Amino acid sequence: MALDLLRKIDAPRGLLAVEKATMVYSLFTTLLIVCSWAEMSDPLALLRGRLEILLATLALMFLYRLHPCRLTTYLRVVIQLCFLTYWYPDTFELNRHLPNLDHVFASLEQNLFGCQPALLFARTFPSKWMSEAVNLGYFFYYPMMFIVGTYIFLKKFDWFERWSFILASSFYIYYTIYLFVPVVGPQFYFPVVGWENAEAGVFFPVGDYFNYHPELFPGRYDQPGFFYSLVETSQQLGERPTAAFPSSHVGISTLLMLMAGRLSRKLCCFLLPFYVLLCMATVYIQAHYLVDVIVGFFSAFVIYFFTTFVYKYYFATPFFGATSLPASLRGRQKKDCRFS
Repeated sequence: MALDLLRKIDAPRGLLAVEKATMVYSLFTTLLIVCSWAEMSDPLALLRGRLEILLATLALMFLYRLHPCRLTTYLRVVIQLCFLTYWYPDTFELNRHLPNLDHVFASLEQNLFGCQPALLFARTFPSKWMSEAVNLGYFFYYPMMFIVGTYIFLKKFDWFERWSFILASSFYIYYTIYLFVPVVGPQFYFPVVGWENAEAGVFFPVGDYFNYHPELFPGRYDQPGFFYSLVETSQQLGERPTAAFPSSHVGISTLLMLMAGRLSRKLCCFLLPFYVLLCMATVYIQAHYLVDVIVGFFSAFVIYFFTTFVYKYYFATPFFGATSLPASLRGRQKKDCRFS
C-alpha cells in the first residue's frame, strides 16, 4: 500500500479541477470585496487570506510536479477541502453589512407549519439520549466526508479528483447563496427577538444587529453530554451568524449519500443512520429552520447533477492516475462519468 501511494503516476501537471474551482470562487469573492470595500470591516485581511490560499495551492502543485503520485495528489485535494474552514466564516465577513432576513424565514415557517419546528422538536423530545443521538449525527458531518473520500481514494482512485471537484464546488455554490441571503437560523435569531416571541410566532427585523453581535447564545433545551459538548465546542470556535438557508449540512450530506449509493451499497447502509440523525439534528439543535432543511435536501440533487455535468464536460480525466495507458487513450473523456 505504501509503495502504491508513492509510485509515480501519469496525471495532469497543472491545477486540479478542485483547485480551479477554488480559484474561481476566490476571484469571484475578491471582486465582491473590491465592490464592497467601504462596507468591509477589514478588506485587506480578506485579500491576504486569498493570497495565502493561492500561494499554498501553487506550492502544492510544484511539490506534486517533483513527485506526482497518489500521496501528493491526496495532499493537494485534502488541503483544498481543509480551506473550506476558511471560506465558511468568510461568508459572514462578506454579508454582515446586509440586513438580516430571519424574520422573513421564521414567518414563512410559522405560516407553513403553524409553529416553529425547531422549538417544538426539542421541547417534545428533551431527553439526554435524544440530544446525544442527534448531536452524534451532527458531529458526523465531517467524518462522513472523510469516510466517503477515503473510500474513493483507496478503491476508486480514478474518480478521486471528480469527487473532490463535485464536493468543493457544491460548497462554493452554497456559500455563494449565503453571501446574498443573510439568514442566521433559530439558534442566533430566537434569543435576540426573545424566546417568548418565538413561541408566540412574533418576529421582527433586527437589521444589522449581527454585524456587531456575532456571538452564539446557549440553546433553550440543551442536554449536556459528550456529543453535545463536542458540537457546542465546535460551534463556539467556528460558528458564525450566517449560512442558514439552505442547510449545507443537509445538502452536502445528501450529496455524499448519493455518491456513496452509487459506489457501494455497504458504505451507503453504514452511513444512512448517521445521515438521518444529522438531518434531524439541524432542526433539533435549532441550527436551521425546517424550510432550510427541505430546500437543502432538494437542492442537493440539483447541485449534484450540475457539478457532475460541469466536471464531465470541462474537466473529465477518467484515466487520472493511470501509469500504463497509451497516449491515445489519455486526456479528456466526456462520456464516462461514474457519478452521473
